[in-house]
Amino acid sequence: MTVSYTAEVASVRGLGCFLKLLVRWKGSIYKLVWMDLLVFLTLYYSLNCLYRFFLDEYGKLMFQNIVQYCKLYIDLIPLSFVLGFYVSVVMTRWWGQYTAIPWPDNLAVFVSTTVHGQDERGRVMRRTIMRYVCLCISMTFTMISPRVKKRFPNLDYFVEAGLLQQNEKEIIEDLDKKSPTYSKQWLPIVWAASITTRARKEGRIRDDFAVKTIIDELNKIRGQCGMLLNYDHISVPLVYTQVVTLAVYSYFLTTLMGHQWIDDGSNYKFDVYMPIFTLLQFFFYMGWLKVAESLINPFGEDDDDFEVNWMVDRNLQVSYLIVDEMHHEHPQLLKDQYWDQIAPVELPYNPNITKESHPLPSTANIAKKQETVDMTPSSVKIDDFQSNDMNSGPIMFTANSNRNLSASVRSRGSQLSMGTSVPDGTMTRVNSVSSMLKRFFSREDSRTDNRPDSRLGSTQELINLTQKPKPKIAPDVIEEVDEQLTITSQRSAKESRPSVLGYFPPSDPIDMPASLSHRSNESRYDQSPISKSAPVAQEEEENDDVSIGGSETDPSGSDDEFSKLRKKRSEERLTRLKVNLARSASVCDPNMGEADILLYPTSPGTPGSSLNI
Repeated sequence: MTVSYTAEVASVRGLGCFLKLLVRWKGSIYKLVWMDLLVFLTLYYSLNCLYRFFLDEYGKLMFQNIVQYCKLYIDLIPLSFVLGFYVSVVMTRWWGQYTAIPWPDNLAVFVSTTVHGQDERGRVMRRTIMRYVCLCISMTFTMISPRVKKRFPNLDYFVEAGLLQQNEKEIIEDLDKKSPTYSKQWLPIVWAASITTRARKEGRIRDDFAVKTIIDELNKIRGQCGMLLNYDHISVPLVYTQVVTLAVYSYFLTTLMGHQWIDDGSNYKFDVYMPIFTLLQFFFYMGWLKVAESLINPFGEDDDDFEVNWMVDRNLQVSYLIVDEMHHEHPQLLKDQYWDQIAPVELPYNPNITKESHPLPSTANIAKKQETVDMTPSSVKIDDFQSNDMNSGPIMFTANSNRNLSASVRSRGSQLSMGTSVPDGTMTRVNSVSSMLKRFFSREDSRTDNRPDSRLGSTQELINLTQKPKPKIAPDVIEEVDEQLTITSQRSAKESRPSVLGYFPPSDPIDMPASLSHRSNESRYDQSPISKSAPVAQEEEENDDVSIGGSETDPSGSDDEFSKLRKKRSEERLTRLKVNLARSASVCDPNMGEADILLYPTSPGTPGSSLNI
């Protein structure tokens, strides 16, 4: 089980809380490296004794040359980089394996909430679903953890522990015989999903969303079990582990010779008895390697490995408590002691505990500036320019924070000409062009027509329509001027609003003579078509029955425009008739006379049968 020391380092007092952790043995670095350190010291002192007591002068000279050579090239091994990166990868993998461990608590809450029924069948369904989930997790642990495998060597032990029934064991064994290659830890999850769908058909689960929630949680647990198996199958690449191991052991084999004491005239003889810094170096690097060896598989039997047997017991107990003991049970609903206060002002403290002060923001103790900020809204002034210089450049706005300026502007009246200031506090950001125009036209529609034809809405009237309380803004800030107000302010105060009558002046009234309802047949334009195949001319003939301004028999209207128009239309009709006759004559025999042409028989099938009169 992981050795926890969090309680001992909760508060830092004295010289440091880590110093008292150095004397612990379980889970310590001493327990991991003491055997390797003993072997290293044995080899080191053996070589030292060989040099000092057993070698002759030539052998000592050769030993010194080897020591110098090893000391010169020992730093070429990049031990710190290789070992540090490897331990970082192992630590990340170690924490990832812990987060991948599935816990059935969430699923137990969902099952207890959604699977209804206080009868025996409802209780069996809830307990069986959670038992299958715990069985799946335990079967996964037996595949990756030696501890759990020793506890459950085969399926009979699961039956004995109550995680598996005898009939369920026979089903798993039969399935193993049919497909012995792959593991069957996912089979209990399939059974749990089937029970969930059966509960939905029986009405014990009220809606499909609850079914989906349970199925999703089952799939999540199955995925986490699969992730644990993936961590077990796919380890850190072996070549990287071999490189780190060779780097560490080759470094300290070189250190056995490179850090030996030799009689080369040096003034210190400390290494004769104890190589202090060599031992510290061995302790750090070899301890680093042992940490990686211990954490690369946290499901083993090391001191810092996960206690998976405790997880097996805990999962089954908590699951049964949630879905059975606490199913649809809760304490009696009572008013809390702060019912009348809505929220407590302060919770009581133990008299033996010092009351803590509430946290403050980082800028709470900074002194506030003594200068006052002028919050008077600034005024906006439109630079002077003439109406004929509209295209000369953009409209310029200047801000003025003088308070007297806004007061003098308000006293100027309702007329605003070019070069005057906009009244202070009237044109605010909340008045957009669309809202101002909507209010303006709604007021314009309700106005009567007995007003004089002048400028119906001046700039001051538009501003009054959008009048709102003065906003509190900081000085030296240019207020936003509405586009429509700016355009309107460019007009002259005496300029009248353009109207339709200005572009289309009224004309003198025209006397409309009464039309003659009875006209003689002689007064009509008697010109019958040559052929009935000319309906256009016939229609025009029939439409001329109405006399508007006069007729040939009405001398009173002979001089008006309508009579002239009628005469002109008659001439055009005769012209078209002659043209059509000429076209008809072109298809007849050239020896025929004009009278023969007029009497020439026509039919719809002949070329001259269509006369466009």
